[in-house]
Amino acid sequence: KCQSTAAHRWLEDRQADILPVEYFHVVFTLPSQISDIAYQNKAVIYNILFKAAAQTLLTIGKDPKHLGASLGLTAVLHTWGSAMTHHPHLHCIVPGGGLSPDKQRWVACRRGFFLPVRVLSRLFRRLFLEQLEQAYRDNRLKFYGAHTMLEDEGCFTRYLAPSKKIDWFVYAKKPFAGPESVLRYLSRYTHRIAIANSRLIHADNNTVTFKWKDYRIKGDKRYKHMTLQTDEFIRRFLMHVLPSGFHRIRHYGLLSNKARAQALALARQHLHVVPEPQKPLEAQAANPVYVCASCGEPMIIIEIMERTYLARAPPVPKVVR
Repeated sequence: KCQSTAAHRWLEDRQADILPVEYFHVVFTLPSQISDIAYQNKAVIYNILFKAAAQTLLTIGKDPKHLGASLGLTAVLHTWGSAMTHHPHLHCIVPGGGLSPDKQRWVACRRGFFLPVRVLSRLFRRLFLEQLEQAYRDNRLKFYGAHTMLEDEGCFTRYLAPSKKIDWFVYAKKPFAGPESVLRYLSRYTHRIAIANSRLIHADNNTVTFKWKDYRIKGDKRYKHMTLQTDEFIRRFLMHVLPSGFHRIRHYGLLSNKARAQALALARQHLHVVPEPQKPLEAQAANPVYVCASCGEPMIIIEIMERTYLARAPPVPKVVR
């Protein structure tokens, strides 16, 4: 809840980046074997997850057999499932197209189809495992409890072997229904951690009850209530607190901080978007934009009410006896 102001401010900044194209939602998920050691090596493995997923999308996007264009993406890290268990996965919001290699035109993907999921999955698996094994060789991974045995290189190799044979879960959702829905999605999920207040049903000194969704079941029956002991609820919540200074929202390719301004200007030019006139800095400061927490749309300021201060009496000196 304390992140709502930061989320609104971040969303206002992102409104200027939206292009009039289809947007796709791609999710990269780690298999259970990797999730187990990710819990003990959050910073290292979450960084690898970001890097491998971004490299996968940018590489396949540039391949002439698929799109042949330079992409841009915003990636948001989530580490929880609906029951607040440890479930690291990356949500990527990607415009449906990119700039051609010579930057002279906008290359759009097929309507309703972005990139082949099977190809994304296999490249993501290879890139992630290569970087994970390099981190192991560099002694950047630590193991505790039941995973202490993985300090032996042979055990670590055998532990990863099953992960090399299975398909890693990469899910491309249906495209968003317009740029506005992209903003609504981002406003709900960018700064949230583990659970929203709306899912809390009851709490007392001993237990907490909350709503959760069982994705293995279809229909209304998938929505259930779970009651946990208070200490277990707190433990699950704190599992998702990230290492200090870790950035869980990152931008790559055309949307990277270094390339964004020039790349978006080129994209709008090729898409024949009429640029909006820039307001003077003084006018922007005098008329800040606030976003509605419910619908994600800009709010209109009708009136600003100054806070009233009550007169305070002078302090009463202490009587020394």
